[in-house]
Amino acid sequence: MDGIATSAYIQCCRTAAFVLNSSKGECNMRIFLTGATGFIGSAIVTELIQAGHQVRGLTRSEAGAQALIAAGAAVVRGDLDDLDSLRRGAAAADGVIHTAFNHDFSQFAANCETDRQVIEAMGSALMGSNRPLIVTSTTGMGAITSGQPATEDNFNPAHPNPRKASELAGVALAGCGVNVSVVRLPQVHDSVKQGLISPLIALAREKGVAAFVGDGRNRWPAVHISDVARLYRLAVEKQQAGRRYHAVAEEGIALRDIAEVIGRGLQVPLVSLSEDEAPAHFGWLSDFVRRDLPASGANTQDWLGWHPGGPGLIADLERMQYRSV
Repeated sequence: MDGIATSAYIQCCRTAAFVLNSSKGECNMRIFLTGATGFIGSAIVTELIQAGHQVRGLTRSEAGAQALIAAGAAVVRGDLDDLDSLRRGAAAADGVIHTAFNHDFSQFAANCETDRQVIEAMGSALMGSNRPLIVTSTTGMGAITSGQPATEDNFNPAHPNPRKASELAGVALAGCGVNVSVVRLPQVHDSVKQGLISPLIALAREKGVAAFVGDGRNRWPAVHISDVARLYRLAVEKQQAGRRYHAVAEEGIALRDIAEVIGRGLQVPLVSLSEDEAPAHFGWLSDFVRRDLPASGANTQDWLGWHPGGPGLIADLERMQYRSV
């Protein structure tokens, strides 16, 4: 049996074993996870292991390796710039979940291009099999009409946001037969961290005011971290090729409501800024805080049987220990 045939035979056996175990109510996938030591990734590690999966997490540091081992996961050494390590990790897995992303917004376009290359590299290792690749994007990619919730069925390949590169890479791989699906994220939160709201809190602390733009009625969607971890698990288990999932529990929370809770927590005044004043105050966040970005996750709930039950965003913000953050 040559190398290609051997690889195909091994993957066939893996798939058959997973189907058999699933029919018995058991799960036994070997899952390669990028971003495994991050805020979202570490929650996914726990969720997957508790469900019976074996996790191999990507990390570049000794501290990350020790954290993965402590959580019960195996370690794959590498990073997003080491495409060979990503190919090796994907090739040895029954499924891949990609959550790693460089969130340095001063280099956002370049980081989006890196993400495209990362997705292409891991996808190349999955060609010729039905092994799932779950990539990550943002709910804003599903927006079509201003003021209407973004939905799973929508994607504009000409979207001005450079993050479209992640989904375009997935589309290209799907055209080559790779089993790709996308999880789009809103503001992911617990009582310690809340996506883009965390830098808003730091800014309010620095400048002594909790600010919003105009009337503050523009909205951001949100979901609790525990619900996100469960959604990724369901996505990799159910292997519904071509799906775009929205990890949305709350379709939209007004920025004014968010600022009010931050103001109370930090004991700083609430301030409305004009459009012209926003860039100087918010810096790189100014474009985000002016946007109305509601999103729906109704289709995702139907497709996966996913029903978010974690605390809401405002509840988590009210539980924060602002003096210690």
